[in-house]
Amino acid sequence: MNAWLWLVIAGLFEIQWAVTLKYTEGFTRLWPSVFCIVGMIISVYGLSMAQKTLPLGTSYAVWVGIGILGAAICGMFLFNEPKTLVRFACILLILAGIVGLKVTSPS
Repeated sequence: MNAWLWLVIAGLFEIQWAVTLKYTEGFTRLWPSVFCIVGMIISVYGLSMAQKTLPLGTSYAVWVGIGILGAAICGMFLFNEPKTLVRFACILLILAGIVGLKVTSPS
């Protein structure tokens, strides 16, 4: 499978575990905790597969960036976190960084 596809999958599971972490209530709830831990494992595995061919700095930054974007957006809509213009502008800056890393990355 393509390294960038692995990285996107890893990033999506980064979002999944970050969101389900909120529902674990400190890992005191069984099923949210199970889903969170499974998401963590899949996310790190996908990152490790991407890093077979992508540079460390690029893959890690994109992985974390996808997680940040998803967690911030999910937080706004699932947990009623503030939806301000400044927050959206910052999210767009992170997205620009991810796209920039993809465009300038060898591979």
